[in-house]
Amino acid sequence: MGVIGVGVVLEGADGRILLGERIKAGEEPSWCLPGGAVEPGETFEAAAVRELAEETGVRDGGTPRVTAVVLDHPGGAVRVTAAVRVAAGATAPVVTEPHVFRSWRWFAPDDLPEPLFPATARVLATQDEAGRYPVTDAAAS
Repeated sequence: MGVIGVGVVLEGADGRILLGERIKAGEEPSWCLPGGAVEPGETFEAAAVRELAEETGVRDGGTPRVTAVVLDHPGGAVRVTAAVRVAAGATAPVVTEPHVFRSWRWFAPDDLPEPLFPATARVLATQDEAGRYPVTDAAAS
């Protein structure tokens, strides 16, 4: 069984990125990018726009851009996650799924909170200022 998903790197004008305080039942609390599963027929970019709106209420972000694709195998399952970078618009994020997130906060990339949700950590590890588009296999590391 496999999962195809997106992690949305919503970047403010000051370079900070948005992370949610994830409190989903049955999981350890962690900090997480907006994101989720790609639905049948969706592109990575369309899934990113949808997930961002569903989880944060933000609908006025910039044009989404896939910056990396991460392949890993948690528990023997195949998971592909696309990192999708979006410039923040004027809308402030709000908690729309209180059963999943307690709050949304902005963090400098060099001062991230811990613990990070595992998929978030892998996506953020691919991001750099050089604008490269890496394809990574977490199983090879």
